[in-house]
Amino acid sequence: MKMVLMLASSLLLVSCAGYRLGNSRPASLANVRSITVPMFSNATLFPRGEAMATSAVTDALIQDGTYQISNIDKADAVLEGSLSRLEFSSLRGSRVNVLRPEELENTVTLQWSLRDARNPTRILASGISEGSSIFFAASNLQTARNNAMPDALERASAALVSTLANGF
Repeated sequence: MKMVLMLASSLLLVSCAGYRLGNSRPASLANVRSITVPMFSNATLFPRGEAMATSAVTDALIQDGTYQISNIDKADAVLEGSLSRLEFSSLRGSRVNVLRPEELENTVTLQWSLRDARNPTRILASGISEGSSIFFAASNLQTARNNAMPDALERASAALVSTLANGF
């Protein structure tokens, strides 16, 4: 009897802690359960950037688990996006030749909007997400850039999904 009384009182105290079970979606997205992600557009000169961006965002949504990925017929919202910018900057140069970079950073920018699937004119959320990656300039700079791109897109996608799932 004493154990039951202690358990009941501890449950009563825990219920006042302000925590709640389940996810913490933003209020504007409370009715969204499933999202469809059509192919992103690519405003950069990076080849196959639209496919890489779409894949990274879809993977981030699946990994987060707040929303289900669905086809357009069953989805509550449509996530449209664009790979809008890709920048490379030099972080460290060679001691012998200052014009030859040894370490670079690439930054990708995704512009996105989440639209209601039933009423496409209604925008539920929108924003800009950035991600960056640092890489070394190897003997083949193009290959090094191509290898660093998925990491930067993964970071930008994680920021996008964090905004959708948590509101920040």
